[in-house]
Amino acid sequence: MKKILTLIFVSSSFLYLSTAAFAQGRGSIPATSHVDHDRDVSHDGSHPKTEGHDHNEAHFEARIERNPQLKSKLESMLPAGEDLKTAASGFKNEGQFIAALHVSKNLGIPFDQLKTKMMGSNPPLSLGQAIHALKPTMPEKDVDKETDKAEKEAKADESTKSAAKPVT
Repeated sequence: MKKILTLIFVSSSFLYLSTAAFAQGRGSIPATSHVDHDRDVSHDGSHPKTEGHDHNEAHFEARIERNPQLKSKLESMLPAGEDLKTAASGFKNEGQFIAALHVSKNLGIPFDQLKTKMMGSNPPLSLGQAIHALKPTMPEKDVDKETDKAEKEAKADESTKSAAKPVT
């Protein structure tokens, strides 16, 4: 009788533990209902936005604002009367925004027209497609060269930005 009870106890324990491990491995609710509220809090204690696109925009705009050298360079490429925040709004990331500024300057394409083509909803165009749409007589090869050139200039601007250290 003692052996049967031991066998039942061991079998039950094994079954219980294997079921709990299997359930946790499949994404079920863990045995404890602990929720980690701190994982969504940034280092300064604020809760980050989860909308993604808006958060990335604000994030790269803030990085530009914190770097006086980059900010000054970009502001010199903006159309008269346009501020950096307004110009940058709508772009997916910093590189796309800076490359568009360079194309505007290099090819004499009005920035607002280039931005409208890139941010349009039917459908939004890539930088190269926007150049081609605004300069239809430009050969595809030249469009590709100008796109590559602007992207390299944007990367160079971004790297000088990261080399700038705040004065403490």
